[in-house]
Amino acid sequence: MIVITGPTGQLGTAFGRLLGDREVRILSEDELDFQNLDAIPPALAAIGPSIVINCAAYTAVDAAEEDEETARIVNATAVGVLAKASADLGARFVTFSTDYVFDGTKAGGYVESDATHPMSAYGRTKLEGEQLAVANHPEALIVRTSWLLSGTHPNFASTMIKLIGKGPVKVVDDQRGRPTLADDLARVTLDAIDRKASGVVHLANEGVTTWFGLAREIAAIAGLDPERVTPCTTAEFPRPAPRPADSVLDSERIEALGIGPMPPYQPGLESAVERLLDSPWV
Repeated sequence: MIVITGPTGQLGTAFGRLLGDREVRILSEDELDFQNLDAIPPALAAIGPSIVINCAAYTAVDAAEEDEETARIVNATAVGVLAKASADLGARFVTFSTDYVFDGTKAGGYVESDATHPMSAYGRTKLEGEQLAVANHPEALIVRTSWLLSGTHPNFASTMIKLIGKGPVKVVDDQRGRPTLADDLARVTLDAIDRKASGVVHLANEGVTTWFGLAREIAAIAGLDPERVTPCTTAEFPRPAPRPADSVLDSERIEALGIGPMPPYQPGLESAVERLLDSPWV
């Protein structure tokens, strides 16, 4: 039995679609309330899973600056509780982290052994979640990923389609990373689970761009004028939470694990944008 937490998000939805032919129990936020941590171990024990995939996360990066306590409960404390409950049941445990655990100052991509240095409340709480997962379940799999997109939920792509359709848009061009499609991430993560991978693994689609470059690609796919998108600097577009300037995720582990590399992001982006065009979010 595979248990999926956080099933209504981009990644949880992707896993739900992917695992349709397996024995899966999807636990909604009502069934597994991260504000009631004491209820988590008995809830899992009643199911008896062999694998627990935690897709729940507090992802409001800017809001976390003002509400770090809530972000910590979801991204860290609850992860530790889930990890321990999984270990006590002899179940595999998988959780997801972020490129925001790095400060973006390294020349070149980040690999799993690089030192972490989160700059935001979101990044700090996700790193704490990594640490609690390993502390409570030494065989836990922690997947760091970046710039998550899908055709099933509102995200950067849907926002860009909507804004570019209305007129000119400025997008930051001094933050670099790897866009990652939820469907690709779920598929490769499942491969990693089947191969019994553990520890921290970086999984992000091949291909590096900036938010500006990504916005122009989205415009072109959506049949909009890419020239409506113009570049700006992070300083020109300040946000409450600092972002790493260069958070490209590379991996020193996936070849040995036999699970990579991830495919280029462009085909998945095209599919996601086409689906979003028929959604209520654009």
